[in-house]
Parts: sequence; structure tokens; C-alpha cells
Amino acid sequence: MAWAVLVVSGVLETVWAIALDRSSGFSRVAPTVVFLVALALSMIGLGYALRTIPIGTGYAVWVGIGAVGTAVVGMVALGEPATVVRVICLVMIVAGVVGLKVFH
Repeated sequence: MAWAVLVVSGVLETVWAIALDRSSGFSRVAPTVVFLVALALSMIGLGYALRTIPIGTGYAVWVGIGAVGTAVVGMVALGEPATVVRVICLVMIVAGVVGLKVFH
């Protein structure tokens, strides 16, 4: 259960990062509310998961999911460049996250 919560929390990290960008410095209400709710839920989930998953593994997996998710949304939906090198780097992050889970 802790791993499922950790994955959802990582996805919520992507949500709050995108909402933070879209809030235009907290000047837009809807993205600011999405940011605050997603941030709170993401942190609560991370805290729950870390009750059974070691901090080094849990935090690295959470950050990895959030970073890769945010970068993918940026490339797919926000027009950021999807270069070969960038995609390879994201694949390496995913490999690291999977390795942390497998060798936990």
C-alpha cells in the first residue's frame, strides 16, 4: 500500500508543479487552489509512505516520478523541446527509480 501511495504522491507532485507554473505567481485563483490542494495531498501521501519505506528510497522515488512527470507534461502539452538527449536522461531517471524499488 505504501508504494501505491508513494506513486500517487509523485504524480501529485507533477500536478502541483504544473499548477504552480500556471498560477502566474499565484495571481490566478484556480491554478493556485489546484497547487495548494495537490501540494498538501502529495506531502501527506509522502509522509504516509515514509512510515514504511526508507527515506532515501521513498524521497528519491517521489522526486523522480514528479520530475519525469513534469518534464513529460512539458514536452507533450506545453511545447517544450523533446530532444533525444532529454528523453534519454528521463529514461535514466526512470531506470533509477525502478532500481530503487527493485533493490529496496
